[in-house]
Amino acid sequence: MAEIKPQDGYPYPLGSTYDGKGVNFSLFSTHAEKVELCLFDEFGVNEVARYAITESDNNIWHIYLPGIKPEQIYGYRVYGPYKPMEGHRFNPNKLLIDPYGKKLAGKLIWHKAIFGYDIDSPDKDLSFSTLDSAPYVPKSVVVDDNFDWGDDRRPETRFEDTIVYETHLRGYTKLHPLVSDAKRGTFAGFTHRSVSSYLKWLGITAVEFLPVHAFFGNRHKKGFVKDNYWGYERVSFFAPEQSYLAGNSLDEIKQMVKTLHKNRIEVFLDVVYNHTGEGNQMGPTLCYRGIDNASYYVLNPENRRYYYDSTGCGSSFNLQNHYVLNLVMDSLRYWVEKMHIDGFRFDLATTLARMNTEYKRESGFLYAVNQDPVLRKIKLIAEPWDVGFGGYQVGGFPPRWAEWNDKFRDVVRRFWKGDTYQVAELASRIAGSSDVFNYYNRDIWTSVNFITAHDGFCLRDLVSYNQKYNYANGENNRDGTDSNWSWNSGVEGETDNRVVRDNRFSRAKAMLATLMLSWGTPMMVAGDEFSHTNMGNNNPYCQDNVLTWITWEGITERDKGLARFVRQVIRLRKKLKIFDRRKFFTGRPIDKSGVKDITWYTDKGTEFGNNDWHDANRRSLAYSVYTGSRYVFCILNAHFNEISWQLPPIDKNCGWNLLLDSSDKFGSDNKVAGGAKIKVPAWSVILFEIKK
Repeated sequence: MAEIKPQDGYPYPLGSTYDGKGVNFSLFSTHAEKVELCLFDEFGVNEVARYAITESDNNIWHIYLPGIKPEQIYGYRVYGPYKPMEGHRFNPNKLLIDPYGKKLAGKLIWHKAIFGYDIDSPDKDLSFSTLDSAPYVPKSVVVDDNFDWGDDRRPETRFEDTIVYETHLRGYTKLHPLVSDAKRGTFAGFTHRSVSSYLKWLGITAVEFLPVHAFFGNRHKKGFVKDNYWGYERVSFFAPEQSYLAGNSLDEIKQMVKTLHKNRIEVFLDVVYNHTGEGNQMGPTLCYRGIDNASYYVLNPENRRYYYDSTGCGSSFNLQNHYVLNLVMDSLRYWVEKMHIDGFRFDLATTLARMNTEYKRESGFLYAVNQDPVLRKIKLIAEPWDVGFGGYQVGGFPPRWAEWNDKFRDVVRRFWKGDTYQVAELASRIAGSSDVFNYYNRDIWTSVNFITAHDGFCLRDLVSYNQKYNYANGENNRDGTDSNWSWNSGVEGETDNRVVRDNRFSRAKAMLATLMLSWGTPMMVAGDEFSHTNMGNNNPYCQDNVLTWITWEGITERDKGLARFVRQVIRLRKKLKIFDRRKFFTGRPIDKSGVKDITWYTDKGTEFGNNDWHDANRRSLAYSVYTGSRYVFCILNAHFNEISWQLPPIDKNCGWNLLLDSSDKFGSDNKVAGGAKIKVPAWSVILFEIKK
């Protein structure tokens, strides 16, 4: 490398910034005593230069190197006290990733050199490792963010019109027959026309990807034969997972987003800012721990050798430190401004809003996000819980935030399982869960309704298994929840029994219909619409194989029929224009007609009374919704047999027009007279609209 005369540079922006003439490098560390920038050859193998960074302004270390260009590979060595009992774990023998690095080169090799301590020492993390980790860790790469977005326009779908489709980027196209081998399982693979056209055909409005930030998980870790597939053990907030790039260009991500936008589909990212892949005190030193452990992580106030952990992953990221909070905010803005991302789902969001280990709606993180002008139009979705004290915060986030509603998930599962005492809560969940979210003038779309997610049974397994089968994970079936509220319809697992299979199919359709015919923001999991199975594994976080990959060529004709049904229900949801309301129901008349905005009916054609709501054996209910211009009536029957249903009386000049029958057994006559008595098939959802 030609001799370079370093200059002081400037503290902001943090990370590596190419200006056309050289690169500015900037790194935050409060407790560091010395910082070195290491440059590597084009293969990331040999260190070709090292520069001491002498300038530090307000805890920001910076240097400018003229002549350096994009694709330069680099890393940091940070000097300071190694005093674990005081919370400091500096070790200059460990090459560190740039927290603001936009791309990585090389792979993590699970070697004892990546640990800041001597793993063979009886003192464990109190010992000090002198092994150089550079040969075993990924390095950061300087990038040029320029990209021709052309006429790209964000769909800007209203939240009340949003339908979320959660998927794993790799697993979705890994077996796709129309995607080339080189692009399967990558951002480029998701750009394929067959993928975007299918999603557009289905009718969803947003794709939500499981984490796409670079992650290492248990990759090559001794004693762990399974790797982390989901990607929640991420290490970078900026750099994408390298294996998701077909080539070596970040333009693949941008092109994917641009393609989905052309099809009026938004792109959401599942982001993990609550912890990192460095884990607890026994974990490796790859980035934050070696740069400034006491700043980046929440330490145990009684013994700073250890971490406070509300995540269950070893440690909690310290967003009370304003530099660390800036890192998270800069990451969000980067993905919005440079990658045109439309929304975020925040993993274990409660942890992000903890102050002195307690969740606070007035936390710095929530304030920062809510006032940020870049994030103002971006959709924000919280997973409103963690494993810490007071961690369950469903309904506890401020306005502008939508939240995963596990109450909806559980009651829908239990109702269609045939459990007793479910109709009262089901009605609340269908109507948007006002008992949970209707405060501070929040909107009805706040409730993100879901029946399945990446975590837990997929829909086919929900109706096929009474218990989990996670033995392939190597944890003796101890992992994954036991509270699945599932029912196998009479036979455990796969079967040729036609009666059992028909029951499973009927209940799957009924649950999908319930999801799409409820108020709030519906979220479904990729593959549920055509009966994808994980073979009873309700925690396939480490199954990067055919167990989790979408088996496109294995889809049967019946599976295709289910997909067509889902498309039909989604189209109905959009067409009816009753699910795009913003405000919660009141249960009061909306005009002089005396008709309420929502009314609940029994099979006798009468409104629900107190005794009806508390009837343990009631397994059916119906709602009518009146908007002034449209009147619909929906029946949900979770009985084992068909039941007789008295439709409410209506004007003699009107009749009931059948819009949907999830069972396909109602009959060929789509019109029913007002006040008629009908037979509602078992395990079905029936939807009518009044027609003159």
